[in-house]
Amino acid sequence: MGFGQGVSGLNAAASNLDVIGNNIANANTVGYKQSAAQFADVYAGTKIGLGVRVNSVVQSFNQGNIEASGRSLDVAITNGNGFFRMTSPEGAVYYSRNGQFQRQEDGRITNMQGLQVTGYPAGVAGGAGVQPQPLVISNAQMEPRATSSITAKFQLDSRATVPTQAFASAPGVPPTSNMFNYSTAINVYDSLGNKQQLMAYFAKSGAAPTVPGGTDWQMYVTDVNGNAVGGAPVTLSFDNAGALQAPGAGAVTLTQPAANGAQAMAMRLDLTGTTQFGADNDVKQLSQDGYTSGSLLGFTVNGDGTITGSYSNEQTKPLGQIVMAAFGNVEGLKPEGDNVWSATGASGQPLLGVAGGSLGTLRSNAVEASNVDLSGQLVNLIVAQRNYQANAQTIKAQDTVMQTLVNL
Repeated sequence: MGFGQGVSGLNAAASNLDVIGNNIANANTVGYKQSAAQFADVYAGTKIGLGVRVNSVVQSFNQGNIEASGRSLDVAITNGNGFFRMTSPEGAVYYSRNGQFQRQEDGRITNMQGLQVTGYPAGVAGGAGVQPQPLVISNAQMEPRATSSITAKFQLDSRATVPTQAFASAPGVPPTSNMFNYSTAINVYDSLGNKQQLMAYFAKSGAAPTVPGGTDWQMYVTDVNGNAVGGAPVTLSFDNAGALQAPGAGAVTLTQPAANGAQAMAMRLDLTGTTQFGADNDVKQLSQDGYTSGSLLGFTVNGDGTITGSYSNEQTKPLGQIVMAAFGNVEGLKPEGDNVWSATGASGQPLLGVAGGSLGTLRSNAVEASNVDLSGQLVNLIVAQRNYQANAQTIKAQDTVMQTLVNL
C-alpha cells in the first residue's frame, strides 16, 4: 500500500468538508441552493485503485421554504423552476432565485448588489424578438382620463305627481323644486383631469306615454352653472311593470363644449336597469370611467410578474412585467457568488417567459429561504469527519510499515 490512496482520500474528504461547511454557512442565505460533492475512484491500468478524486460539485435546485418578509419588493418564486433575469451595468447577464429587490432613486429595480432586474415595460408583450430590458418604475404623474361612459341606475317614484311648473334652467337662474321631482349630481372629468359636476333632474311627464299604459319621465342635465348639457333632455319610457323600455343601452350621448384648454366631451349614458316603482327616489348605481391625474403612492408585484402601481387618484396602472428564465439543465449553471448564476454551454440557452406554469408564480412580501437541510448537513459533517480520520489512519499505517522496513 502506498501513500497515494490515503492522500487522495484526505484531499477528497477535505473537499467534502469544505462543501458541507459552505452549506452550513449559507443555511440562512435567501435563494441559496445546497451543494454536494461527488467522487470518482482512480485507476491507472492496475487492479488496485490509486485512490479517489472529486468528480464534481453539484447543486440541488429543489425549492426552499417560502417565508413572509413584509417588504413589497421581496418576491419569491413558488412552484416552479424559473429564475429572475438580471443584468450588470456592464451588460453581463445573471440569474437568481433571490428576490430581495430594492428601488433606486432613478426608478431602477435592483438586487442588493446592484444587478438590475429585467422584464418588459408596460404595454409591451414578450416574444416575437422582444428582448427584456432593465425595469424602471417611474415617478411620473399618471395622465388623466376624460369621461367617455356613464352608467347609472335610478329608482323613480311612481307615486310622484307631475311638477306644477315647466323645467327651466339658465346661468344664475337654477331650476326650482316645483320644476322637478328628483335631482342628483354626476361628477365627470375633462381631458385635463378637471372635475366637472353635472346635475340630473327628473320630472314626471303629463303627456301621453310612449309605451301604452306606461309612464314617461324627462331627464334634464345641466352643468354647474345651469347651462343645459348637449343631448338632454332625455325621455325615459316605462311600461306598466315599472321597467325601462327606452332609451336603450348606449342610445344617449351627453356632450360638453371645449373649455379652459380641455377638449370637448362626449359621454355615453347607459340607463339600463332604471326602474319606476312605488318607492322613494334613489340612486342604485352611478359610475363613470374618467379620473384626474395622480402621483405614485406604491406598487405591488402580482403572481404573473406584473408590477402594478397605486396612485393618489385611486387608480392602478401596470408599470411593467418581470421576465423569468428556465434552463434545460440547471445543474450546468455556473455559480458566480452573491446568489447568482450564469449560463454555460452545459446549462443550455435560457428559455425566457413570464411567470406561470413550469416557471412558477411570484409571491410578493415573501422570500425563498435556503434549501439547506441543516440537520442532514450536520450528520454529513460527522460522516465526512470520520472519513477524513480513516484516511489519516491509512497514512499512519503505511508510515508504520515503512518504519518497520527501515529498521530491518
